[in-house]
Amino acid sequence: MLAEISTTSLLIAIGVLLLLSAFFSSSETALMALNRIKLKNDAKHKRGAYLAKKLLDKPDRLIGLILIGNNFINIAATALTTIVAMKIAGDKGVAYGTAILTFAILVFSEVTPKTYAALHPEKIGYFASFILTPLLKLLYPVVWSTNLLTNGLLRLLGVPKSIAQEALSREELKTLVIENDMLNPNVQQKMMINVMDLDHIRIEDVMVPRNEIQGINLKDEWSVIEKQLVNTYLTRLPVYIDNIDQVIGILHIRTILTMLKNQTLNHEKLKRILRKPYFVPESASLSAQLKEFQNKERRMGLVVDEYGDLVGLVTMDDILEEIVGKFTSEPGDRGLKIIKQQENQYLVKGRIAIRSLNRRLQWDLPTEDATTINGLITEHLQNIPTKDLAVSINGYRMTILEMTEDNVINKVLIEPPEQH
Repeated sequence: MLAEISTTSLLIAIGVLLLLSAFFSSSETALMALNRIKLKNDAKHKRGAYLAKKLLDKPDRLIGLILIGNNFINIAATALTTIVAMKIAGDKGVAYGTAILTFAILVFSEVTPKTYAALHPEKIGYFASFILTPLLKLLYPVVWSTNLLTNGLLRLLGVPKSIAQEALSREELKTLVIENDMLNPNVQQKMMINVMDLDHIRIEDVMVPRNEIQGINLKDEWSVIEKQLVNTYLTRLPVYIDNIDQVIGILHIRTILTMLKNQTLNHEKLKRILRKPYFVPESASLSAQLKEFQNKERRMGLVVDEYGDLVGLVTMDDILEEIVGKFTSEPGDRGLKIIKQQENQYLVKGRIAIRSLNRRLQWDLPTEDATTINGLITEHLQNIPTKDLAVSINGYRMTILEMTEDNVINKVLIEPPEQH
């Protein structure tokens, strides 16, 4: 019967089949390339996006439909090509016809439509969903039967069926934010990236070390304490007896302003208004500690190590500054300044935090093995540093200008790589 149809009609039919094959191929690529986050938003006000989302909710059915359609079309095209080839050149023409059809399918029904669909997934995917949705309903028994056999075979092979699409991992989401810089103002983009990094930063990386904690010693004369309270720039201070290891509470400066002004404050009154100290482990991540601060309605924590010894102090501001940068009116980084000497030279204290330098100067100093410049240089040398010694770490040249009597680096001159 097909042999009685004219060659021209058969060629037209083959062309139509190639177009249909191109439709299925491009539909598959476009739908699978759709941005799921944007699709979810578009589905609220675009019919095509809504249909595409419904199709992608059951990806096994969608893939089954596309493969069934594409295979049926390619088989039909092969059959018609064979007939045309035999009508034109007899049995010898079958091989030529097969070669020509293979080339045509590859170029016009696979590579070209899939490439275009990958470049314009929304345009193709939303349009295709209007056709694929009713087609899926029409061919549902065939698709269902095919998927039933496929899933049964997968179970026999021990391959579990994935029911839900896996959510974006933290690193994938971070990459998405970085690459979509046109959608995010620079400041917002940095904040989003910083939020996602909180899980990888430990309290010990941002805490004020034990030897730098500023607090009130109740054993001091009241005149000394009063002067300290008047001059402090901090809003909260730990209060201790004799030494910082004996902390008895946390003082909020706001609660004593009136008494301080009226000079009615003394040791006993100060002790009565203290809030119970709150201790946090140094190994906790910033994201976990931020939640704890919120849940317990605290803004300051005393950091302890695995043995329960006090090793530092951390505040909610320390964590928030990892997200938004320096925002308080207090002196930057515990009062430690960064002094620009020349065009590409910076004078800093050895105890300045590496993370603070990276954040304030947009540097990329390593933070894995040390938290301060002093620690970074000492770790790099694996020896006691000396004055005038120069080292290069990740392209940053550091010259030790001054040491303390305890062999601790006091001042360092840093020259970052030229791109900085």
